Amino acid sequence: MKIRKFASLATGIILLPVFAACTPNETAQVSPTPTPPATDVTQPPTPTTPPATPGTTANKDIPDVIDDHPSLNTLEKLIDEADLEDKLDDTGPFTIFAPSDQAFAALPEATRQKLLQPQNREVLRQILTYHVVPGNLRANQLQSGDIKTLGVNPLTIQVEQATNQVQVNNARVIQPDIPASNGVIHIIDQVLLPPDLKL
Repeated sequence: MKIRKFASLATGIILLPVFAACTPNETAQVSPTPTPPATDVTQPPTPTTPPATPGTTANKDIPDVIDDHPSLNTLEKLIDEADLEDKLDDTGPFTIFAPSDQAFAALPEATRQKLLQPQNREVLRQILTYHVVPGNLRANQLQSGDIKTLGVNPLTIQVEQATNQVQVNNARVIQPDIPASNGVIHIIDQVLLPPDLKL
């Protein structure tokens, strides 16, 4: 019995350096090297200034905003024909109910042709100034009732409180609150004709 115990003890002493030598390698194989957390390299850097948007018009006056808007090409030409650009380039402020290109296209062809004739320039001015209101009136500031224009006749505003829909005479505001440096533009779906207009 003593000889077996001695042999077992001797074997343990001999193998101890072997286990000690192997332990670091085995531990290195079992424990993975920690890796830093992954970062999203596809995320673009944050811009230092906000991107420009087509709706950024507050630094342009009313004629420039109308010139640049894709739905107001006809109005731009008629303002030039009526020599009203200087008037709308004034300090204002003005609120413009601007008929879209589709609104002008809905007029009878004979009416459109008459408006472009030089002898009807004063009539054209009457129509266009009928779309201009003194002051800077955003959609949420408009109230039901008559409102003064730069023309002879007033406009009638109707505000549907439930839907916040604004109607000007028989026209609907389809794009409100386009800002300009000297006022605001509301695009409407019909051309407004003064009640006493003679074409």
